[in-house]
Amino acid sequence: MPELAYIAHYPEHLIDQIRRLVNEEKLGKYLLSKYPTTHNLTSDKALYTYTMELKSTHLRKSEPITKVLYDGKINDINDALGLHRITIKNHGGRLRSKSEIRVATLFKSSPEPFLRMICVHELAHLKEREHNKAFYALCENMEPNYHQLEFDVRLYLTHLDLFGKLY
Repeated sequence: MPELAYIAHYPEHLIDQIRRLVNEEKLGKYLLSKYPTTHNLTSDKALYTYTMELKSTHLRKSEPITKVLYDGKINDINDALGLHRITIKNHGGRLRSKSEIRVATLFKSSPEPFLRMICVHELAHLKEREHNKAFYALCENMEPNYHQLEFDVRLYLTHLDLFGKLY
């Protein structure tokens, strides 16, 4: 039986259910039944617009974002699905900060709720730097179904590892 690293910290009864789906090769069918289609936000410009709409709806007073883009190196280098980065530069004695969000390229061909979950997660880092209760409360405020989506993204990643592309 393959190791289910993405869901290893969940309760054993959930892991057993996922193990059964994997053994019966039904994990893909389960995911497709919940998320039958992918989104069409495949360009960096479309991703930027999408993320800025989420930001303007939920985080109007947070710091500005200068870049939002897909990054093919994230999964390999950082073992992450998205990154929020702040760079500070000195321009003539004045400090300027820039915020950017990078999303793993694998989300170019994923269901839209998965992309939304990653964007919400990275936007929440504008207000809360650490993964604490306030951070997850903010994520739930922006996306009420956040925890279920996070779990389903973990199932999606498990499927990718074991069986390859789903969409």
